[in-house]
Amino acid sequence: HPSRLTPRAVGAGQTMRVDGKWYRTIWLQDATTVQIIDQRHLPHEFVVEDIRTADEMAAAIKDMHLRGAGLIGCAAAYGMYLATRELAASTTKEVLQELQVAGEKLRATRPTAVNLRVGVERVQKAVEKALLADPASSKEAAVDAAREEAAKVTDEDADFCRRIGETGADLLQDIYRRKKGSDETKGETARVNVLTHCNAGWLAFADWGSALSPVYAAFDRGIHIHVWVDETRPRNQGASLTAWELAKHGVAHTVIADNTGGHLMRNGMVDVVITGADRVTRAGDACNKIGTYLKALAAKDNSLPFYVALPSSTIDWTMRDGADIPIEQRGDDEVKFAEGLCQEDGKRRKVLLTPAQSPAGNWAFDVTPARLVTGLLTERGLAGASEEELAKLFPEEAKTPVKT
Repeated sequence: HPSRLTPRAVGAGQTMRVDGKWYRTIWLQDATTVQIIDQRHLPHEFVVEDIRTADEMAAAIKDMHLRGAGLIGCAAAYGMYLATRELAASTTKEVLQELQVAGEKLRATRPTAVNLRVGVERVQKAVEKALLADPASSKEAAVDAAREEAAKVTDEDADFCRRIGETGADLLQDIYRRKKGSDETKGETARVNVLTHCNAGWLAFADWGSALSPVYAAFDRGIHIHVWVDETRPRNQGASLTAWELAKHGVAHTVIADNTGGHLMRNGMVDVVITGADRVTRAGDACNKIGTYLKALAAKDNSLPFYVALPSSTIDWTMRDGADIPIEQRGDDEVKFAEGLCQEDGKRRKVLLTPAQSPAGNWAFDVTPARLVTGLLTERGLAGASEEELAKLFPEEAKTPVKT
């Protein structure tokens, strides 16, 4: 597909490209159409999808045409923009009531990622502010406010991820320097081996990504870097999305089975683990794709640093204990079936892996307690995984009351 990005979606400092063309994961094509990269087709086909209604956006989020904490937040914001275009109400009160219903529908699509809630609420507040400032204002004022706020949410997401990359690249550069100066690597052969789980690259955000942003920034600095990519069952976001991203950017990587990480760590083949997160509590507990907790345990046992990379929109300041994070449970079929490209005829096929009658459990996320996290990489720098450390970086948010 040709690149059809708006000027807002391309600019200095944005590095994500597909075959030489610059892309974000979501953008406003025209007043009626939001476009996204439909990730269900990757890595074998690159498809751009048109979304024109709030219901279509809700379906795209729920059915994972797009996914990733940051991108879900951007999509929710644009979903609210589309909802304002569909308003039938005439009074300010009726407009806000209709938007509340639309927001609840969007929020119900994926319960774990806090960014979704943030995207919805920011657009709601922007529209309310615009209408209350001028009670005689028209529906167009609501549409304009929603469009501007959705674009702001998306631009902030990209910028925050870029800044996460700069902080994380400094850590990777320190590892590289230590390895390059050691007798073991003899200088020229030194490389940094990063292990990551799921996909927390630019496909999971507006641009750059969280866990992969330090990798891209380090690679662009000339650091010799290699990424171990967990396949990340059952949807295989690592094998299909992270590997695709890294290949497009030219970063050396190896796809591994999910249970390989501990073996690699024990044998000195991993220098650092970096993952993303779908929700982080104010005390530093991190909820991410199922299987992340096991990587953190293995890293701890092997005295390896385990970092969680996240924009501040992923922090739930109303929650302290990770045990309170709602864990999404998805359908059996994602575990029981696998889908891929058939090399014989070039068609995508879905095959049954298990006995047809066997039930399957499909918890989408798990929680890594703060005690296993070396540090949190944010747009404001590196923080320890604790309430005190996060409060130092985000003092204005630390005042948020905890829900009981």
